[in-house]
Amino acid sequence: MKLKTRIVVGFVMIILVPLLLFAATLYGFSQSQARHLQQQSESGDTVYDIAITESANSQARIQLMTKDLFFSAFIILIFTALAVGLWIYRSIATPLVKLKKATQNIKEGNLDFVLEVEGNDEFSELCQDFEEMRRRLKESTEEKILMDKENKELISNISHDLKTPITAVKGYVEGIMDGVADTPEKMDRYVRTIYNKTNEMDHLINELTFYSKIDTNRIPYTFSKLNVEDYFSDCAEEVSLELETRGIELVYANYVQDNVQVIADGEQIRRVIHNIIGNAIKYMDKARGIIQIRIKDVGDFIQVEIEDNGKGIASKDLTYIFDRFYRTDVSRNSSKGGSGIGLSIVKKILEDHGGKVWATSREGIGTIMYFVLRKYQEVPMQ
Repeated sequence: MKLKTRIVVGFVMIILVPLLLFAATLYGFSQSQARHLQQQSESGDTVYDIAITESANSQARIQLMTKDLFFSAFIILIFTALAVGLWIYRSIATPLVKLKKATQNIKEGNLDFVLEVEGNDEFSELCQDFEEMRRRLKESTEEKILMDKENKELISNISHDLKTPITAVKGYVEGIMDGVADTPEKMDRYVRTIYNKTNEMDHLINELTFYSKIDTNRIPYTFSKLNVEDYFSDCAEEVSLELETRGIELVYANYVQDNVQVIADGEQIRRVIHNIIGNAIKYMDKARGIIQIRIKDVGDFIQVEIEDNGKGIASKDLTYIFDRFYRTDVSRNSSKGGSGIGLSIVKKILEDHGGKVWATSREGIGTIMYFVLRKYQEVPMQ
């Protein structure tokens, strides 16, 4: 019941209950007097002197009854007012006590409680809104704690992964300065190693920069129509050069017709391919590594499959590999490196393209990464 309705009902009860009792008493008294007068009229003049006496006694009784009536009405009015006041007070005080306790909990930083509310009056609605505020505040606090934890983990990962190539670069530079690289072959090997290590650092820094854009939804997309055959052939040729230097074989197959196109950001899809292949390289444990890229037509989408023959991913980890900062190798002493955001970047880019990514894997045999992009289709004008 609404508070306004409670007050109106209470006011009506305070006024009507005494009035009704008073009216009922007066009605009973008038009926009694009428019966008494009727009896007197029936008895005649022989009892006139008795009637005078009874009339005087009747007036005294009327005065006494009037006093008793007003006193009773006053008592009834007080008890009615107290009962109605207590009813209204409890309807206000109970939710206020709950609100005060909830406010104190929030003041002390405790959000692990539930403000239980019953009824549908204004105070109940206020308590419901307060409970919704508490729930959202708790979600926001938990999200902030998670983000802080992820940011700390990112800093830890990047610091660890930058330390390894920096230490290597420092060692090779000191070797050159000390004259250890005393032949052209050694000098060439040292310089190439330094170059590769600086490329690793550059990649980590670019990944961190791109992650900050993902976190603030400021990824710079430039969508255009891309011919599937031409685009992925160029990507495969670009990737093959890197794989060749690492002794990994690339097998590329395109099963899509020549004229199929997609609407995508070429630079960001190239980032997707490089991140997936980079992850495959990182966990390649075979003497003869093989990575296969297959492009298929699956109706309204084109599907890209990137398969490797690495060590594979455990089934317990497979559903989490696209989460930010998730690493199947939790040891920070691992030589594999990686910030743990490469595949989460892949997922974000593909979702922004209206596609999706998933994976299948068998430990000791290898992993297949799948992603789909919607095909470009011209809609005929009516």
